[in-house]
Amino acid sequence: MKYKVAFVCVHNSCRSQMAEGYLKKLGSDIFEVYSAGTEKYDKVKPLAVEVMEEEGIDMTSHKPKLLEDIPSELDILITMGCNVVCPYIPNKHMEDWGLTDPSGGTIEEFRKTRDLIKDKVEDLINRVKNREISL
Repeated sequence: MKYKVAFVCVHNSCRSQMAEGYLKKLGSDIFEVYSAGTEKYDKVKPLAVEVMEEEGIDMTSHKPKLLEDIPSELDILITMGCNVVCPYIPNKHMEDWGLTDPSGGTIEEFRKTRDLIKDKVEDLINRVKNREISL
């Protein structure tokens, strides 16, 4: 059985997409991974795609999704720090990562956010594997 994890933010165009990309690459053995936004948006930010490509993660086919596009029940729900109240999605564990949105910033700001997300994704994988999160 794989744990269902979703990363949620406002537009699903940057941070949540990067988190989805990392968890699919690093944790696909134990996670079923999704991301979504609370508002419709047209495309993933090009700089997000570019900095993930530097890590060997291809996000060129990623598209922003809405909450109704992901499962209605999750094991883990991660919000990215968007200061929005997400509609309730039943879950066993929820946390907010409090990440600043690099949208509109430089490629260096995107890289900094990407690296923070990678650290948090690796930590999440370890906490689940070590049973520090009750699921």
